[in-house]
Amino acid sequence: MDLRLITALIIFTLTFYFIITEKIPKSVAAAVGAAAMVFFRVIDEHEALHAVGINLEILFLLMGLMIIVNIMSETGIFQWIAIKMAQISKGDPVKIMILLGVVSSISSALLDNVTTILLIFPISILIAEQLELDPLPFLFTEIFAINIGGAATLVGDPPNLIIGTKAGLGFNDFLFNMGPLVFINMIVFIITMVFCFRKNLSVSRVLRAKVMEFDADRVIKDRVLLKKSLCIFSIVMLGFITNVFTHFGLAIISITGALLLVLIAKKDPEHIYSQVEWTTLFFFAGLFILVDGLAATGIISSAGQAIVKITGGNIKYTAMFTVVSSSLFAPLLGAMPYTISFAKVLGELTTHLSGDTTPLWWALSMGACFGGNMTLLGSAANVVGASMAEKAGRPINFMQFFRYGFIVTLQSTIISLIYLSVRYF
Repeated sequence: MDLRLITALIIFTLTFYFIITEKIPKSVAAAVGAAAMVFFRVIDEHEALHAVGINLEILFLLMGLMIIVNIMSETGIFQWIAIKMAQISKGDPVKIMILLGVVSSISSALLDNVTTILLIFPISILIAEQLELDPLPFLFTEIFAINIGGAATLVGDPPNLIIGTKAGLGFNDFLFNMGPLVFINMIVFIITMVFCFRKNLSVSRVLRAKVMEFDADRVIKDRVLLKKSLCIFSIVMLGFITNVFTHFGLAIISITGALLLVLIAKKDPEHIYSQVEWTTLFFFAGLFILVDGLAATGIISSAGQAIVKITGGNIKYTAMFTVVSSSLFAPLLGAMPYTISFAKVLGELTTHLSGDTTPLWWALSMGACFGGNMTLLGSAANVVGASMAEKAGRPINFMQFFRYGFIVTLQSTIISLIYLSVRYF
C-alpha cells in the first residue's frame, strides 16, 4: 500500500471520526480534512478546486432555495400549511406523521430531495410546536421518506441524475423501473415508523381541540409578499420539472429565482444573505474534496475490479453485490460523491459483461438512494435537514440518526434484493 493511499485513508478516517463524534463542528471538520488532503499532497490545490467546481451546481442550487424559502417563511405560509395539515388529520399526531411522510415522498419524486426538505421541515416543526410534541419523529419520517421517494424519478435524487446521464436512461425509465419499488418500500417504511414512534406521539384531547379551532387565514402576515413568493417559487419549480427539456442548469434556475425574488420583494440583500446556511455549504465543499482525494488514490476503481472477481462476472450476482455495497458505502462517502465514483466503475464493468447490464444501474440507484438513509452524511437532504433541526433548537446527532437509519436502510436493501431477483432475473 503506497504512502499516498495510507495518508488519504488516515485523513478520511480522522475527519469522519470528528464528524461522527461532533467534538468539533461538522463544517470545520470537513474543511480541515479537505485542507489536509491538499497539505499532505494527496491532491494538489487545482484538483481540490476542481472537486468543488464540478459540484458548484449543488451548492448554488442549495443557496438559491435557502434564500427563497427564507423569504417565503416571512409571509406565514408555512404556519398556514401546518395548521391545515393538522386539521385534516383531526389533530392525531400518528396520522399527521403518515401524511407528512407521504407528502414528502411524492414531493421529492416530482421536485428533488433538497427542495422538499427545505419546504416540509418548517411545516412539521410548527405542527410539533402547536401539539407540544418532540418534532424528531416527524423530522426522521420526512428525511427517510424523501430519500425513498426521490429514487422514483430521474430528477428526484442527485444520484439518479448521474446514473441517467451515464447510462442514457430517461425520466420514464426511472418511473417504470424504480416507481413500483418505491411504492412497496413506502408501505413497509410507514408501518415501521408508526411502530417506532407511536409511543412518542400522544396528545391530549384538549390540544387536539385547540388545533381544530385555529383560524389558518389569520397567520398570513404579508399577502402581497406571499403572492410574489409563490409566483417566483412556481416559476422555479416549473424550471426544475422542465429541466430535461430546456437544459437550463438547476443552479441557474434556483439562484436566478432567488435574486429575482430579492429584487421584487425589495428586501435588504445583506439580511437575506445572512440567512443562508453557510455552514452547510462549507460542509459539502469539504466533503467533495475529501472524497475526490480518496478517489484520486485509485481505491474506488480497485473496488470495481474486486467486484468482478467476487461475482465472477455474473450480472445477477454483480447487481446484488452492487445494492449491498452501495447501501454500505454511500452512507459513508455521501450518496452523490459515491455514485459519481461508482458510475465510472460500472461504465467499465458493462464493457466486460455479456447480456443486459441495465439492472446494474438500477441496483446502483437502489443502493445509493436508499442507502443514503443510514447516516447523517448519506445524502444532501440529511445534512440540510440536520442543519435546519439544529437551527430550530432540536439538533440531531450522528448516532441518534443511525439508530433509525440503519433499520430503514436494512429493510430497503432486503426489499431491493427481492425486487431485483423477481423483476430482472
